[in-house]
Amino acid sequence: MFSGKTEELIRRLKRAQFAKQKVEIFKPAIDRRYHDEMVVSHDANQIRSTPVPSAATIRLLADGCDVVGIDEAQFFDDEIVTVCNDLANSGIRVIVAGLDMDFKGNPFGPMPNLMATAEYVTKVHAVCTRTGNLAQYSYRKSGNNDLVFLGENEEYEPLSRGAYYKAMLRERVKNFPVKDAETIIPNKKTQ
Repeated sequence: MFSGKTEELIRRLKRAQFAKQKVEIFKPAIDRRYHDEMVVSHDANQIRSTPVPSAATIRLLADGCDVVGIDEAQFFDDEIVTVCNDLANSGIRVIVAGLDMDFKGNPFGPMPNLMATAEYVTKVHAVCTRTGNLAQYSYRKSGNNDLVFLGENEEYEPLSRGAYYKAMLRERVKNFPVKDAETIIPNKKTQ
């Protein structure tokens, strides 16, 4: 998060529109953070989009397009990979934006397969709020453990690898049962 991936998607799609290409933009219907029918970056740049409930819907609505843009692809089902490949194989330029890892640091949904089948992959990074280095991780500050949890900087923080793993260790220690902690870290009185 906060890496500029949606900003880059919007920039590329607006260039295609400027070149008079027929462009369609899709986003998952569940993403209503900023607007129901717009793809909006954290910097408030926006472009009109069509919210869709599933990847299969994109195939139906992309007929006659030169360029198809897809935002937040990690929230689609695995069929998004087949849809993107079918569109590309039919001559449509497909530009996809999405998070490659979830808040636990694991590959996120269909993104690994999309990246593997893409001709080009541009990986953008945020800046770590703790170290100033490149941030590869989206650290979830809230206690919500749902895989899909839409949020912004109140819920997520971009962190570098080192800062992320320190934060995760602190979280594990904080949630460690006191009885078990005493077994591992003896109290000075019992020594």
